[in-house]
Amino acid sequence: MYGIPQIHMLMALGLLVFGMQTTPYQQLQRQVSWRHASSSRVGARPARQYIGPGDEIITLSGVLYPEVTGGRISLAALEAMADMGKSWPLIEGTGWFYGLFVIEELATTSTEFFPDGAARKIEFSLKLARCDDEPSLIGTVGADLLALLDLK
Repeated sequence: MYGIPQIHMLMALGLLVFGMQTTPYQQLQRQVSWRHASSSRVGARPARQYIGPGDEIITLSGVLYPEVTGGRISLAALEAMADMGKSWPLIEGTGWFYGLFVIEELATTSTEFFPDGAARKIEFSLKLARCDDEPSLIGTVGADLLALLDLK
């Protein structure tokens, strides 16, 4: 078919799309915890009381080949989003809404270099933490997008 190219979205964090041509990840790890308060008891194990959900951490990791996929620009966009300190909606390509997440960590390893020093291969790991109860921190499309693109 001719016309608009079809974009395959693995996931979106705010306005940043993780796709096959941008920032494809090869692994998604999700860790969910629940909190239980503990009270010591004489002659018995501690009593536990459920006090609510704990942390939810999602780690996306993968390998970028800048000749084929995203590279420095995609990673720079993630860094700029993290620098804002905002939470962003995380939505899977299937439509599944994970919640609002902040970027806690981005680790990169560059290898196999071109003669000019640019990396042929960039491994990355992105750590996201859920924070649904902070609506004032949600990144917005208007001002935050312009700041991200440095177009103020």
